[in-house]
Amino acid sequence: MSGPGTTRTGTLPHARPDQASAGKATTAATAAGTVTTAATAATAADTVTAAADLPWAEELRGRTVVVKFGGNAMVDPALHRTFAQDVVELWHAGLRPVVVHGGGPQISAMLDRLDLEVRFEAGLRVTTPETMDVVRMVLTGQVQRELVGALNAHGPFAVGLSGEDAHTMTAVRRPAWVDGEPVDIGLVGEVVAVETAAVRALLEAGRIPVVSPVARGEDGEVYNVNADLAASALAVALGADRLVVLTDVEGLYADWPRSTEIIGRLTAGELDALLPDLASGMLPKMEGCLRAVRAGVRAARVVDGRVPHALLGGVFAADGPGTTVVPDPERETAPAPVPASPSEEDDA
Repeated sequence: MSGPGTTRTGTLPHARPDQASAGKATTAATAAGTVTTAATAATAADTVTAAADLPWAEELRGRTVVVKFGGNAMVDPALHRTFAQDVVELWHAGLRPVVVHGGGPQISAMLDRLDLEVRFEAGLRVTTPETMDVVRMVLTGQVQRELVGALNAHGPFAVGLSGEDAHTMTAVRRPAWVDGEPVDIGLVGEVVAVETAAVRALLEAGRIPVVSPVARGEDGEVYNVNADLAASALAVALGADRLVVLTDVEGLYADWPRSTEIIGRLTAGELDALLPDLASGMLPKMEGCLRAVRAGVRAARVVDGRVPHALLGGVFAADGPGTTVVPDPERETAPAPVPASPSEEDDA
């Protein structure tokens, strides 16, 4: 799916040894500052240990990490800032972060302001042509600009692009059903192809790509794409080492609502068996993780974005916070798509 090569303009070098050391020290310090409860204290300690050890730096240096940014962290200014700090820390540590963002709450707020209908069917936002205009305006003109600005407060790092740009994402119209009957949800898309040339060019130039989940179809239409699934598709196409999804819960609950116990780790096969019973808000996140690890991503983790610096633990800690999905011992050769029902907070 990727292009034959990339165009290199000016080069911003990846982390030099002294940068990596500084990044490691700052990572440990910021992680230590995340202790807000007894539960997060252990997580922070694990993160500090992981960040202080040389092996993680050697193992992850030069690897691509795709991060899906959404949920409460997007609308909380303090969490927005710490997320940006974390992404820059990953860059300083020698990793190659790529950010895919959602924007459901912001889209709904703008639709309300414009007196346009906010409606969902089968858990999916009904996207009329008028709604699609708002989706594009909010995602690429507001949410992406704010995130790029937060990252670039630390230096000339981030560059924003849409899935439309350079045919980065191609989508087809996504079907939906209610009570066994098909329903028209409009311009909601499913990513069927990813062209990575533009993103790879930015990574090779030492930049941090920030991608809005809007895709163009071969039919000429522009589609609203769920950010969780867009991040998963991009992680697969880039050959990412891992996918980290920030959300508004601690992870995947073992027996919700009867228990708040979090499943810390499970294989693709174990997750596949659980998917039919998941709530609509969690389904696209876990489906994205499943698709990613079944298509070559080494690990996918869902973490609580309400915890400051949760991203660092999600990347560095071996047994860190949230829920980690890993491939089956004998990885299946092809992904098994499962219809998903995105939640409002994270649909693009």
